[in-house]
Amino acid sequence: MPKDIEAILKLIDELRNKLHGEADSKELTDPEIIRSSQELNKVLNEYYRLLKDKKEK
Repeated sequence: MPKDIEAILKLIDELRNKLHGEADSKELTDPEIIRSSQELNKVLNEYYRLLKDKKEK
C-alpha cells in the first residue's frame, strides 16, 4: 500500500471508480462488490491514519 498521501488519493479514486462500475451491473450484496468495498475501506483507513500522523508531527 502506498505510504504517501498523493498516491493513496489516486488509489482511492481508482478503487471508488471500480466499485461504482461494478455496482452498476451487480447486486450490492455480490461478493465481488463486498470485496471491492472492503478494499476501498482499508485504503481509506490508511489515508486517515496518514493524515492523523501528519497532524501530530
